[in-house]
Amino acid sequence: MNILITGGAGFIGSHLADYLLSQGHHVVVIDDLSTGSVENIQGAKRSAHFEYHLDTIFNRHLTAELIDDADIVFHLAAAVGVRNIVESPVRTIHTNVRGADLVLELASEKSKRVLIISTSEVYGKSAKVPFLEDDDLVLGPTSKARWSYACSKMIDEFLALAYYHERKLPTTIVRLFNTVGPRQTDRYGMVLPNFVQQALTRSPVTVFGSGEQSRCFAHVADIVKGLVQCAISDRTVGQVFNLGNTEEITVNALAERVIAATQSKSTVEHIPYEQAYGPGFEDMDRRVPDISKANKCFGYNPSRSFTEILSSVVDYYRDKAKIST
Repeated sequence: MNILITGGAGFIGSHLADYLLSQGHHVVVIDDLSTGSVENIQGAKRSAHFEYHLDTIFNRHLTAELIDDADIVFHLAAAVGVRNIVESPVRTIHTNVRGADLVLELASEKSKRVLIISTSEVYGKSAKVPFLEDDDLVLGPTSKARWSYACSKMIDEFLALAYYHERKLPTTIVRLFNTVGPRQTDRYGMVLPNFVQQALTRSPVTVFGSGEQSRCFAHVADIVKGLVQCAISDRTVGQVFNLGNTEEITVNALAERVIAATQSKSTVEHIPYEQAYGPGFEDMDRRVPDISKANKCFGYNPSRSFTEILSSVVDYYRDKAKIST
């Protein structure tokens, strides 16, 4: 099949490209490198079945042509990272809402299969854990820019489902939970690569807030396999699925695990949210997915433990440091 990945030079998109190439597909990537990197697709570029365009999806003529030629479209192009979102809310909203709107509009002209990659952020401040796909979504006030990302992705979801119901476009929404692994940047507030980089350089490992907030980390290899399983199943059309891992860990415990895994002499330093992100910042206390729907529908079953996940990130950054010295 011919597969198009928007945002394909990003962390998840580049791993998805690698996996699809390994399965014998022809892969086309478009990315403006605002958060992605050409380095991420160096391996893919060696394949005769890989094509890439360093351009924005808002180049309507190019995007239309790429979608016309595709059998499946994975829409990953989006603003990412808490710091990026807090500092650039206008760009976040424009990129996410206008980008999804354009991709869905162009795909509907030829009834192309589309996966809209959404986020666990849409669950907002909901206290009902674990999160189910049909649970209520509880966001903070519009005065808190932190929720603009979640709101923009919710609009993407509403729009995708509207295209499905009104125009019969075969769309599926996938909400990802804290995907980590090699190639994830330590920019934009990504917690695990930040902790690993700090520990490897023996800098203080900076925990924002109390550190008692908890997260579930999934390895990118498990996630991209799940995305492909979801895309090729007819049973997933018009539905929403969680993809992630269910092994929960507090941020304080994460910091200690990172220090131990890197054999670092770093100490843990707590920084108030207000100092890190500005006054009035709000966060989720827990973010735990219920992944039973994805398991029953298309066999999604993450296989990597947190220990394996952490080792892969530590090894990646150690190797990267060796290459740069």
